[in-house]
Amino acid sequence: MFRNQYDTDCITWSPAGRIHQIEYAMEAVKQGSAAVGLRSKTHALVASIKKSSNELSSYQKKIFKIDEHMGIAIAGLVPDGRVLAKYMRSECLNYRFVYDGPLQVGRLVAQVADKSQLGTQRAGHRPYGVGLLVAGYDQTGPHIFQTCPSGNFWEYHAFAIGSRSQAARTYLERRFEAFEELPLDELVMHALLSLRETLAAGAELTTSNVALGYVTAGGTFTVLEDEAVQPYLDMIGQADAPGAPGAAAQMEE
Repeated sequence: MFRNQYDTDCITWSPAGRIHQIEYAMEAVKQGSAAVGLRSKTHALVASIKKSSNELSSYQKKIFKIDEHMGIAIAGLVPDGRVLAKYMRSECLNYRFVYDGPLQVGRLVAQVADKSQLGTQRAGHRPYGVGLLVAGYDQTGPHIFQTCPSGNFWEYHAFAIGSRSQAARTYLERRFEAFEELPLDELVMHALLSLRETLAAGAELTTSNVALGYVTAGGTFTVLEDEAVQPYLDMIGQADAPGAPGAAAQMEE
């Protein structure tokens, strides 16, 4: 993992043309708890697995409301995520103060990417070790964006980041074309089922370790945590019961 003289800062290139400090930051995202984002014609939604450092500690918050029309889910270093969330809130407030309206989702994501990229070209800085999934709704419709520590960003119909996220991406890739017409409840079910694919053997989704956030046209970004998630977990449990023709069984087809 270590590259000696070529990984001491983020402005040193290796002979292979790589910047190892940026790769380390991107590895931090891969080691973080999984997060997924998906959208339909009417909603944008993010969901995340929450972790606790041990059995006696509380679970870390992984979903943050940024503005009335936007929120994020993070994977990687939570303190870095909080710093970027604070920056995004400040930019949204400044835009509302000057223009009396919401900041476009894509414009804010580009600003975050520019801020992240600055940390990759200065010797006294380090890249942010966090990836974001941004869910928002503006005049152009619902959006799901991903940012990464390198300063890149992309827009998706559905995506997943974090630990074991490839399993969630495989689930989403097989079904994303049907997401456009789905109501919120079914979109939430797909988010939870894709998150379930990232869990270790024997682990289950609970009200303690999962959180959701969604936004719709003219609505407010709403975070569902703790007992608010229980009805959706019950729906998955009922569908998984032997002989039940429930939604989860149909979604897995």
